[in-house]
Amino acid sequence: MTVFKPKFVTFDCHGTLIYFAMDKAARALYGDKLDEPAMRTFITNFSAYRLDEILGDWKPYEEVVYNSLERTCRRNGVAFRPEDARWVYEQVPTWGPHPDVPEGLAKVAKEIPLVILSNAQNDQIPHNVARLGAPFHAVYTAEQARSYKPRMKGFEFMFDMLGCGPEDVCHVSSSFRYDLMTAHDLGIKNKVWVNRGHEPANPYYEYTEIKDISGLPGVFGL
Repeated sequence: MTVFKPKFVTFDCHGTLIYFAMDKAARALYGDKLDEPAMRTFITNFSAYRLDEILGDWKPYEEVVYNSLERTCRRNGVAFRPEDARWVYEQVPTWGPHPDVPEGLAKVAKEIPLVILSNAQNDQIPHNVARLGAPFHAVYTAEQARSYKPRMKGFEFMFDMLGCGPEDVCHVSSSFRYDLMTAHDLGIKNKVWVNRGHEPANPYYEYTEIKDISGLPGVFGL
C-alpha cells in the first residue's frame, strides 16, 4: 500500500487494540477440569462457537457468550453453569489495551481521526476505549448497527454515520474472518493487518502488515 492519508482510520477493537482475554477467562473457569491438550481444544471450540453465534440476526452480546459457552461445554463434556457465562461477559469491560497500542494510536490521532467499529455492546465499550490512550472521533457498536461483524451491515452503518465511503477509510484489524475479508468485499482498498498471531497471513486480501500498533504511524508516513 502506498502512503495514503484517509479521512478516517477505522479499527476493530477487541483483539486488535484490546487484549481480548477470552482464553484466560476460559482457563480460569475450566483449567482445573481439563488437561492442557483438552483446554486448547476447549478454547478453539469456544472461539468458533462465538463466531457462529453472531452470523445471524443481532442479539445481545451476553447471549452470544452464554450460548457459545454452553455449546462449548456440551461438546467437551464439561458441566455448564449460567453464572460462569455471566462472569465471562462481565470480564470484557475490564480488559485493557495491548502494550503497543496507546503510543501508536496517539501519534496517528494527531493527524487523522480515529474510529472504532466493535462487536461490543454500548455499555461495554466505553470502559475499554477509556484505556486506549488516544481520542476517538467516533465509536460504533454492533448494538447500534443491529449487526455483528463479519456481516456487512455494521460497516455500512459506519459509512452512513461518518458520511463517507469505502474509498475514504483505512481499516485496521488483527482478524481476516471478522474484518478484513468483509472490508475487501466492500471495496475498502486500504487495509492494515495487525499480525497478533490470531490467524495466518492471506495476501489475497491486499493489506499492509504490521506486527503491532507501533508500526501504524509509519503506514501513513507519520
